[in-house]
Amino acid sequence: MQHLDTLSLADFVRDRVVNAAEGQGLSAEVIAPVHLSPPHSRRRASLMAVNGGGKPLIGFREAGSHKVVGIKQCDVLRPELFSLLNPLRSLIAAQGKRYAVEIDLGLTDQGVDCALKSFSMDGLEATEAALDFAREYGLARLSVDMGYGSEAVWEPEPVTVTLGSVPVAFPSGAFLQATQDGEQALSGAVSDWLSERNLIADLFSGLGTFSFAVGKPVAAYEAARDAHLACRVAAGKAQLPVEAFHRDLFRNPVRSDELARFDGIILDPPRAGARDQVAQIAASPCDRVVYISCNPASWAKDARMLADAGFHLAELRPVGQFRWSTHVELASLFVR
Repeated sequence: MQHLDTLSLADFVRDRVVNAAEGQGLSAEVIAPVHLSPPHSRRRASLMAVNGGGKPLIGFREAGSHKVVGIKQCDVLRPELFSLLNPLRSLIAAQGKRYAVEIDLGLTDQGVDCALKSFSMDGLEATEAALDFAREYGLARLSVDMGYGSEAVWEPEPVTVTLGSVPVAFPSGAFLQATQDGEQALSGAVSDWLSERNLIADLFSGLGTFSFAVGKPVAAYEAARDAHLACRVAAGKAQLPVEAFHRDLFRNPVRSDELARFDGIILDPPRAGARDQVAQIAASPCDRVVYISCNPASWAKDARMLADAGFHLAELRPVGQFRWSTHVELASLFVR
């Protein structure tokens, strides 16, 4: 897909979304131009470092395989992340034994957040080497999991990500939209479509990506406790009308009678969609739903349920955050 020109790539992203909708008998009144994230814009990545049977490698696994392909160039990752690969290779290779270390990198307000799993840091010399590495390369945080859970060993100041205009504590490994411009495209859609609503429910709210962007009173529901607490604390510090609720929406979806007090709903579920939660939305009196999705297939099935309950697909905005990939995101507006 790297051989496609920009126009062809945008057409591919658009067709993925439109075809999914048409497969469920849906058509959008308005289809916005595709937003494509530019090269060198991805701000998070999960890599592997191995030396089994050969020279030390850092790279990605082949599709459907445990084989790691070392990388010397990456036209997707932010330069701040890619520039750490050689130093990381040297740090990990110093262990001098057979290893397979998982590496999670993310770009935060303070710089690069680096988490290493299955990394041996026994003894004073190994610990000092890791701390020297974090200091030399200006890491925002270095976390290490030696088999007993992840622990931050370097964090000069609390690590945050700014959502909307609010700095939110960033738990290691928490979900973050892949690119900053992609996040802004999705948040912009939410703000545009809910600007005249008074009370909004944000379902699968995470750290509050959309709760803090919409600028309205919001009830934010999230199952991951660390993300929920980060959202709650950030809202309190910023004195914003965002009330965070810790709730597993797969096991315990917000019921239709609970949703009756909201005049707008944001829905941003994982890839599998949110069938049970959508059923409750369909049965509620709420007449405006903004559905953000990273999987057009599951989104289309959920969208069919909304259509059967009297909603129409008013607008669709395809987003290609994962450049040169078949993974496509979208923002959609449903109005009853």
